[in-house]
Amino acid sequence: MSLDTRTPFDVEVDAAGSVGLVAEHLAALAEAASRAGAYAATVARWGAELARRYEDGAHLMACGNGGSAAEAQHLTGELVGRFRHDRRPLPAVALCADSAAHTAIANDYGFEEVYARQVTAWGRSGDVLVAFSTSGTSPNVVAAAKAAHEAGVTVWALTGPGPNPLASLADEAVAVEAPTTATVQEIHLSLVHALCVALDHALGVQPSVA
Repeated sequence: MSLDTRTPFDVEVDAAGSVGLVAEHLAALAEAASRAGAYAATVARWGAELARRYEDGAHLMACGNGGSAAEAQHLTGELVGRFRHDRRPLPAVALCADSAAHTAIANDYGFEEVYARQVTAWGRSGDVLVAFSTSGTSPNVVAAAKAAHEAGVTVWALTGPGPNPLASLADEAVAVEAPTTATVQEIHLSLVHALCVALDHALGVQPSVA
């Protein structure tokens, strides 16, 4: 095992050298965020439509890989739990969260089918699939979108720069213009929260009175 032989001065120099890289990342995020207002109308419409569908008994599914899987779980956690204010739990499931189903499907049918088979199992006409993919090319997410259409499930996609296969396949898509996967994911998280804002507004959710 090698030992770190750097002196405190060396560490300080390394940290100072990373300041520019950090600043560059934050500047890219700020630039991408400054353009995110262009997605407001779409996300507001999704929130209103999702509220209507929830009132009709629909469900939401979400999927993605890696950081996008975390985004999918973040969204469904906000819905089953709450966002800013208390409200009834809303039916939402992250298809990446069931490790037993995930690994069984991948083992028997291949990784490309891990979401598509779950969509076929759970999806019903009127439901919504929110599909996350920074590239817009993830084979298992694209397959899930195709399965959703076959089941009568509406597909909303959050992707990186377009055009890309997932955005083209979705009923509606927000294709975030950003230079890196990390920044795309950061804007996706902001849009998840924005969707929750729009949904709660459409549902008439109000702050609790103490």
